[in-house]
Amino acid sequence: MQQLEQDLKAALSTAIQQAFGAAVAAEQLTIQPTRKDFAGSFTLVTFPLTKPLGKGPEQIGQALGEWLTAHEPRVKGFNVVKGFLNLEIADAEWLQQLRTLREQDVSQPQNAGGPQRVVVEYSSPNTNKPLHLGHLRNNFLGYSVAEILKAAGATVTKANLVNDRGIHICKSMLAYQQYGQGETPQSSGIKGDHLIGKYYVLFEKHYREQIKQLEAEGVAADVAKREAPLMRHAQEMLQQWEAGDAEVVGLWRQMNGWVYEGFDETYRTIGVDFDQFYYESETYLLGKKHVEEGLQKGVFFRKENGSVWVDLKEEGLDEKLLLRADGTSVYITQDLGTAELKYEQFGYDSSIYVIADEQNYHMQVLKAVLHKLDKPYADAIHHLSYGMVDLPSGKMKSREGTVVDADELVREMMDTARQTTQELGKIEGLSEQEAEQLYHTLALGALKYFLLKVDPKKRMLFDPQESINFHGHTGPFIQYTHARIAQLRRKAAEMGIAADVSNTLTELHETEQELVQALAGYRAAVADAARAYSPAVVAQYVYDLAKTYNRFYSEVQVLAEPDEAKRSLRVALSAQVADTLRAGLKLLGIAAPERM
Repeated sequence: MQQLEQDLKAALSTAIQQAFGAAVAAEQLTIQPTRKDFAGSFTLVTFPLTKPLGKGPEQIGQALGEWLTAHEPRVKGFNVVKGFLNLEIADAEWLQQLRTLREQDVSQPQNAGGPQRVVVEYSSPNTNKPLHLGHLRNNFLGYSVAEILKAAGATVTKANLVNDRGIHICKSMLAYQQYGQGETPQSSGIKGDHLIGKYYVLFEKHYREQIKQLEAEGVAADVAKREAPLMRHAQEMLQQWEAGDAEVVGLWRQMNGWVYEGFDETYRTIGVDFDQFYYESETYLLGKKHVEEGLQKGVFFRKENGSVWVDLKEEGLDEKLLLRADGTSVYITQDLGTAELKYEQFGYDSSIYVIADEQNYHMQVLKAVLHKLDKPYADAIHHLSYGMVDLPSGKMKSREGTVVDADELVREMMDTARQTTQELGKIEGLSEQEAEQLYHTLALGALKYFLLKVDPKKRMLFDPQESINFHGHTGPFIQYTHARIAQLRRKAAEMGIAADVSNTLTELHETEQELVQALAGYRAAVADAARAYSPAVVAQYVYDLAKTYNRFYSEVQVLAEPDEAKRSLRVALSAQVADTLRAGLKLLGIAAPERM
């Protein structure tokens, strides 16, 4: 497809020379797919040529179209609509394009340019609560971006930085210490991450009660928040942890161990994985070394209370705390250490942080501080900022226990998939185990597609019922299209119909031509998605391809086609669509079922 576009540009450049006696280089010309409401395959916008050629846009289009149809055998016709020259490509060329596609493995990586060594950091959970809906968008986005970059030819490391220390962790620990009475995941029957999340919410409940009590006694609100006994104890516990207190560290290890078991179960269920884990408890000290380095270079400064800061006012970012007065770390401290550790291990050209847009300022500060320290990887830092996920009921808040739990949401999605599939009668011939696997596949397909089809930067509203629909812009619609083709391929094999593009064919149906052109655009879609770090590009591509196939399927006969060459061609086309849908869905982390 890319070669065809380049050849058309070269032919257009020659046409301009021949028709108008002017030199316009091929790389200066831009052609694009023709809009669906016009006849043609590719369109040249002629408005930019009016000044150098001294002619009107329609006159230019007419002259170039006439030259191409006379001298370029791959162009069989054209039409001019105002300043748009729409070119119709000969069927023989589309047949050759399909033959070329059939010889390639669509799932193999391509060299699309761009960074070659990439670290994608995503998930980054806190060990004081289970994963929720917002985490799901993060996990699906990070996983998909990593897979897309691999498909574009990069060597990718999937990293997970676990936020396993800090004041928020101590809040859960303190609440468990005071109210837990030795409860365990085994004794309570509660998944480990959910159990710890319960105590985080419990801390906030009692903390707010203490603040109210202090305010009732006449203490100012800001002082009450700082001096409430639970908060003071949590701060003391953090200092004890950093000092290596055996009892505190022991409790921390025990509770984090429960959380990790819960996280691992969730990761397996939602189908994401990692190549490398980092733990803030192991990287924050490395960050402190950076703080000392910055002090020695004079790019950081210490205030009277002993806290360390960096002045980023010239960068438009104000002053930023790097180390508290008591010597404990803040988030930016350990982020400095982790950035260097990743660079030492992988020598990345690009280090992508999949973090919600609420942390835009934080990521700007991280990059600015690394520049202050003259780190060679400062420019490689890329924040893949994504919008938050809302529900019809509003924004989620972890500390108030109003989040949509990831595990519960997946279960609900499976129930919805089960009900919808049974109502539509799409489990005929499946065993109970196969049916349950299908429900899981559809539930995750619906959930992932709904969260990934939206541009990452956009805030979004999640509607579980809409996402599971078998019609419209949904994952199950695309999955069903793949399953339909899989069934067709099985029947074709039973009937002895080969998937073949015969050399005797000379003409294509309009929908066949559209389908070949859509198939030929797959690699460009992957390359575009890799450049933009946007799975939404691939999501839109597979949806458009599924729509195009369903139009083809409704307008022509496939297995019932009496002409053998056409029948084999349509089976080959269908097989290529299925392979391409499966490859595209895989980049989104979505399975393509063989039966539905």
